[in-house]
Amino acid sequence: MRSGTWLRRHAAEGGQTVARLVCFPHAGGTAAAFQGWPARLPAGVETLVVQYPGRQDRISEPCIEDMTEMADRVTAVLRDCCDVPLAFFGHSMGSGLAYEVARRLERDHGTVVSRLFVSSRTAPHHVHGEKRHLLSDEDLVASMRALGGPDAEVYDHPQLLPLILPPLRADLRLLDAYRPERAALPRIQAPVTACGGDSDHTCPTADLALWEELTTAGAEVRIHPGGHHFLRTHEADVTDMVSKHLLTLVQTRGDTTDGPS
Repeated sequence: MRSGTWLRRHAAEGGQTVARLVCFPHAGGTAAAFQGWPARLPAGVETLVVQYPGRQDRISEPCIEDMTEMADRVTAVLRDCCDVPLAFFGHSMGSGLAYEVARRLERDHGTVVSRLFVSSRTAPHHVHGEKRHLLSDEDLVASMRALGGPDAEVYDHPQLLPLILPPLRADLRLLDAYRPERAALPRIQAPVTACGGDSDHTCPTADLALWEELTTAGAEVRIHPGGHHFLRTHEADVTDMVSKHLLTLVQTRGDTTDGPS
C-alpha cells in the first residue's frame, strides 16, 4: 500500500485486514490523538490515521492552508486503500476534511465509505465567521487551553510554542477559508453519524443534525458528556460506538470471503 508519510498505519489484529477505519484529527492535532483507538477496535480492522504536514515527523514540510488541496492530497493516498470497506472518523476540523475526502472517493473512484462519523463540528455550510488564526499568541493559547483536549498540556511549555502554533494557525486559516455554499456540497451516499459533547460551546448539539443535509443515506446524532474534546474523556464510549459498525463490516466481509461450507 502506498501510504507515504500521510498515514499512520496500525495493522489489523490477526494479520488479515477485512475493513479499515480512517481517522482525521482536529486543527493543530496529530495522529497521536487516536493512538489508543487501534487496541479498542475489532479484530480484522486496520486503523489509518492521517498525519497532516508541518508537525511532528513532518515538521519540515509546509503546512497546507487550503481545504481543496488537503482533501485532494489525502484522497490520492487513500485510493490504494479501497480494496476493503472503509469507514471515516473526523474530529472537529477533521469532520469537514473527512466529508470532502469521502465525496471525492465517491465521485472520482466509485468508492462509497460505509459510514462517515463526524465529531464536534456542524456541517460545513453552516459554519460562519471564525477568525481564530488572527488571534495573538497569548489569546490563541488561551482559547486552546479552554477547549481542553489531548494537546492542552503542551501549551504549558513556552519553548514548544514555536513548533506548535504555526501548524495550528495554518489549520485555522484553512478552516476560515473553507466556507462552502450549500449548492456546492453534494449529498454523499454514505450514512452519517454526527456526535458531540453536551457542553461543547463551539458546536451546539442541535447543530449536529444539520449533517443530514449532506447525505442521501440518513444521519443520526449521538451526544456524549463533555466539551469539544469529549473523545479524550469518553474514548471507550466513542470507540464502542464505532466498533459496533465496524464489527458489522467484519462479519459481513467474513461471510462473503468464507464461501460455502
